[in-house]
Amino acid sequence: MKNDPLVSIGTIAKRTGLSVSAIRFYESSGLLVATRGAGGRRLFMRSAIRRVSFILISQQLGYSLEEIKRVLSSLPAQRTPTKADWQKLSRQFSQDIDHRIEKLSQLKNSLSSCIGCGCLSLKSCALYNPDDRAAGLGDGPRYLLGDLPRNPE
Repeated sequence: MKNDPLVSIGTIAKRTGLSVSAIRFYESSGLLVATRGAGGRRLFMRSAIRRVSFILISQQLGYSLEEIKRVLSSLPAQRTPTKADWQKLSRQFSQDIDHRIEKLSQLKNSLSSCIGCGCLSLKSCALYNPDDRAAGLGDGPRYLLGDLPRNPE
């Protein structure tokens, strides 16, 4: 903490564009750590600005606060994260984003064909999934989840 100056909650709010109450919420959720200064004022390490920015971007990408908290837990709370710390987090996060892109591409490519959901309401579903054979593979859109259609027995 010695190399990372402390800043007020107002400074974090102004720098990130968030309300003070949102920053308090992130703190109460365990996403940020504050210390108390004179008079009980919340003080954060300046590096909290980067954490908040990461949280905002992650939320825009559809990550839940629990997922974000899990990823951020790999960063040190007691000191300013180093470039190496952020690079490690970035590699982990990038793998997940690549996985999501792959799943979104599958969804995009499957929207006009059968996804094995069992609806059987479209003519193509009756062709690709007659008698809802995909139900034997489990719940949900089985073909979209990676299962392959079975040949008729």
